[in-house]
Amino acid sequence: MTAPSATRPLLHFAPEQNWMNDPNGLVFHKGRYHLFYQCNPEGVVHANLSWGHASSTDLIDWEHHPVAIRDDEAGQIFSGSVVVDVGNTSGLGTTDDPALVALYTQAAQNPNRQSQALAYSIDDGLTWTKYAGNPVLDRGTSDFRDPKVFRYDGPAGAYWVMVAVEAVDRQAMLYRSDDLINWTFLSAFGPQRAVDGVWECPDLFPLAVEGDPGDVRWVLLISLNPGGIAGGSGTQYFIGDFDGVTFAADDDATGDAIDWLDFGRDCYAGVTFDALAQADRTLIAWMSNWDYVGSLHAADGTLRHPMMTLPRRLSLVSRDGSLRLRQQPVSVQLADERVLEDIPVAGSRVVFEEIPDAGRISVRIDVLGAAGFALRLRFDGADEGVVMLTYDADARQLSVGRTDGNVAIHDDFPGSQMMPVAGGNLIDLEIWLDRASIEVFADGGTRVLTDLLAPQHGRALAVEGVGGQVHIERIAVADAVGPDMPIG
Repeated sequence: MTAPSATRPLLHFAPEQNWMNDPNGLVFHKGRYHLFYQCNPEGVVHANLSWGHASSTDLIDWEHHPVAIRDDEAGQIFSGSVVVDVGNTSGLGTTDDPALVALYTQAAQNPNRQSQALAYSIDDGLTWTKYAGNPVLDRGTSDFRDPKVFRYDGPAGAYWVMVAVEAVDRQAMLYRSDDLINWTFLSAFGPQRAVDGVWECPDLFPLAVEGDPGDVRWVLLISLNPGGIAGGSGTQYFIGDFDGVTFAADDDATGDAIDWLDFGRDCYAGVTFDALAQADRTLIAWMSNWDYVGSLHAADGTLRHPMMTLPRRLSLVSRDGSLRLRQQPVSVQLADERVLEDIPVAGSRVVFEEIPDAGRISVRIDVLGAAGFALRLRFDGADEGVVMLTYDADARQLSVGRTDGNVAIHDDFPGSQMMPVAGGNLIDLEIWLDRASIEVFADGGTRVLTDLLAPQHGRALAVEGVGGQVHIERIAVADAVGPDMPIG
């Protein structure tokens, strides 16, 4: 069954129907971005896991394709990745027309075993053939999953590298191959830092530090559940070095502190596209949380399509003597902004009577001597259905408070999520709204908070000075523009 049209996201990727979770096999090939994802072709619950498929030329307008890799008697199709086999190292395509090769987790139930299997496509990802010799990598364990494969070319040589996880052991396992079929062990990383849940969906890639293209570091993403910073599902990242064999996290970056990709409740299993230039490294994550995802399909009016986050361009920047991962939304078209400037606010003031179902709010506020400020989104003059974004100047902290509207979704759904920021009097925020979600980018994109939202009833945006007067230097609202979102 499909979600009611009033809750279908306008700005984010969502399947046409049924269950969806982790993004898989993100790859850029012949001018198209391919997004595969965990799906249940038969219903709205987490079962019969297979790979759904959509593609796009711009990361905005997605064309839906038939199910790509279907579960069978060998097991369900868990998370994995896709590479373009340039050079035809596998022999499954040709040198002139290389195959797309998927490495994914084959999850068998009797006995309970997870191993890595291969499928390939010679028609640009539209149809897939499972390799007759599957599985291609089997450790004989029950929680070895989520292979992310990339082409390494460095001092140690040129070959394929796989990073997967022994989930319960909280270890990232590294393997190498010359042909994508035969794999040999390189090394293991972890457990380190956030270990209160199982490790899942790793990704490992190089990024240059902004302003110094010769300073290239390696970033390791690890999703974990539970144990996320906001509760339940979350994703941490490590910055370090990979020499072709071993990944080592930098001690001089943040030490034992945990770097979180996102401080909200609903950004999980994010991975990046293969075959893009290093400077175009782009991530998409699943916008949900295992704490309550099952309840999101429970009742009419609370249902929203499962969806992915906005695509985010990644880079490394130096902040306060440490390197941080920076995320910036990409490929979103906007109508002309409605802009207000130079507005003093004492108490509460409605600044826009209407904000879009989907679009961006840009805010620059001088706190002056106040304790902070609050933004009421979807404001209707009452507390019901209001989303509150608050800045606490003393704590140097942003928080997003959400309710579950007029229908109880789950005990863990309402509440507030906190995010540390650099602080100071002048605060710049970039807020992206959709019908059932909010993504807040602060500190130039080095701090991000993503939350699903219950259906909201208000349309206005109000600003409130907390503990004194604040000054709005600039606040702007712009509607998103897409194939189903005409201007005006």
